Order: sequence, then C-alpha cells, then structure tokens
Amino acid sequence: MKPIKLGVLISGGGSNLQAIIDGIESGRLSAEIAVVISNEPDAYGLARARNHGLNQVVVSHRDFADRAGFEARLTEVLKVHGVELVVLAGFMRVLTKVFLRAFPERVINIHPALLPSFPGSHVWQQEVEYGVKFAGCTVHFVDEGVDSGPIIIQAVVPVLDDDDAASLAARILRQEHRIYPQAIQLLAEERLRIEGRRVKVLPLDHALEEAALINPPLA
Repeated sequence: MKPIKLGVLISGGGSNLQAIIDGIESGRLSAEIAVVISNEPDAYGLARARNHGLNQVVVSHRDFADRAGFEARLTEVLKVHGVELVVLAGFMRVLTKVFLRAFPERVINIHPALLPSFPGSHVWQQEVEYGVKFAGCTVHFVDEGVDSGPIIIQAVVPVLDDDDAASLAARILRQEHRIYPQAIQLLAEERLRIEGRRVKVLPLDHALEEAALINPPLA
C-alpha cells in the first residue's frame, strides 16, 4: 500500500502529532508526514517534527492582513509538498470554505468531546460542570461549521466523581492518541465512505473472509 501523504497543522504541543509519528515509525500507520505547519512559531510540536527529521514550516496568521491571505499561504505550502490529507492536530484556527474546497473531504480534525455534544473550546470544564457521566473524543471530517463534520471514529471514557478539567482532559488525550492514527489508517486504506452525515467503514476483504466470533477469546 502506498503511504498517504499528510500535512499536519498544529498550534501547540503536538502530542497528537507525536502519536501519528509513532504510528508511522512502528509500521502500524501507512502514512508519510510531508510537512508540519504551525501558525505559532514557538509551538513545541515544531521541535517534535525536527526531532524526527520532518519538514516544518511556520505560517503565522499574524503576518497576514486577513484570513484569506493566511489560508492561501497554507494551501500553497500543502500543495507544494504534495499533501493528500490535511490533519488538524491542535490547530487553533477556524478554516473557511475556501480552504476546505481546496481539499474536498480531505481535512480531518480531532475534538476532545463526543460530538455533537460540547463543540468549541474548553470542553473539559463544561463536561465536569454539566455532570455528564461519559466524555470522550471524536475524529471527524471538517466542514464549514465548527466541529460539525461527519464523524469517523469516537472513544468514550467515564467521568469520575473526583474529576476536574485537567484529569478528565488527560484521560481523554490518551484515547485521542489511539484513535487519530486509526482514522488516518482507514483513510489510507480507502475504507471510508461519506453518505450524508454518516461515515461508513468498509471492511477489508480478508477481514470478511476471516470473520469469526471466538469464545473464550484466543490468547
């Protein structure tokens, strides 16, 4: 399988970027990071990219008079590097329809809540204050709304009685690191089909052939 070429957009620490790098280097993820772009020049995720010999580019939104100019530069850098899938990994800028139309159904994001509940930012505090019993994270295609695109994969974690925003965020982040590489792998295998709001996952041919339910489970 030919690796899918990724452009990873970050604004901060880049822990999800690291999870993707680890997946690639371990052979679990059929992808290649063509470029890492940060809108923040001091983002630690750039150091992660350097540590693994990856191309890194800073495109600061502050250097442009408007969003159109900023997004035009992002698009230019991604296209120059031959990016096939744009991966938002803690990228703290809302992208407009102009950018999304340059990469139709090829921009994905991870959100630290079970969408459609709790879109936007600072979701962990909201979840704790609301008293939900379960929280989690969602990988979704990016559309022209905010955290509103079709859902690819989700992970659920319990909200404990003594949780605060920080402890809940840490528990969710561990699951983000698991499901984001998985979502990318499904795209690399061309196993996703968007039908309206639903994203269907096509089975692998060999998985169908070997499908079985075994009890007790094999070691």
